[in-house]
Amino acid sequence: MKVVAFQRSVQGTGASRRLRNSGKTPGIIYGSKDAAVAIELDHNALFHALRKEAFHSSILDLEIDGKAQKVLLRDYQMHPFRPLVLHIDFQRVSASEKIHMRVPLHFINADTAAAVKLQGAVISHIVTELEVSCLPADLPEFLEVDLGAIEVGHGIHAKDIALPKGVSLVLHVGQENPVLANARIPLVKSADTEAAPAATAAAPAAEAPKDKA
Repeated sequence: MKVVAFQRSVQGTGASRRLRNSGKTPGIIYGSKDAAVAIELDHNALFHALRKEAFHSSILDLEIDGKAQKVLLRDYQMHPFRPLVLHIDFQRVSASEKIHMRVPLHFINADTAAAVKLQGAVISHIVTELEVSCLPADLPEFLEVDLGAIEVGHGIHAKDIALPKGVSLVLHVGQENPVLANARIPLVKSADTEAAPAATAAAPAAEAPKDKA
């Protein structure tokens, strides 16, 4: 994805306020051996870009005054109640240095899982993104979590998913091996099933008809 920015020479709270009033968003780009650079971006274009999943987990082509460089979105601040991007941070990336990045999870085949179709289980998504390590060229836009074989009472863990070539879980994620999704029978359904036999047993027996004198 391409992002267009311009170098910002004036900084400070007052300058940033004037910038926002003119439809721009202040930001910064840092990292690598180069000095940090203050930048400004068109607010509306940036606001719509932030609504795209790929903008948060992809290598971006940031063009500053006609010169492009590879960056990652690292942070941004939103106004507490207005649809306004207050500030944004980008980090430069090197093609030869590994990066750590949180990548979104896409859950597939939940509708065809036997636990759902035959047993009426409900699948809960416990984790929606994972932190991975890889070279910038190997960074996936998302990771797929196949739920087709999930069983009732069991979950899919981080180490259960297939990672693309060159991509690995960061150390602490691999050690913790968190549950990404699980399958459970709804409690209401279980309670209804248990209550039915009890109601049948408690029902009074019908009285036998009395003979007429």
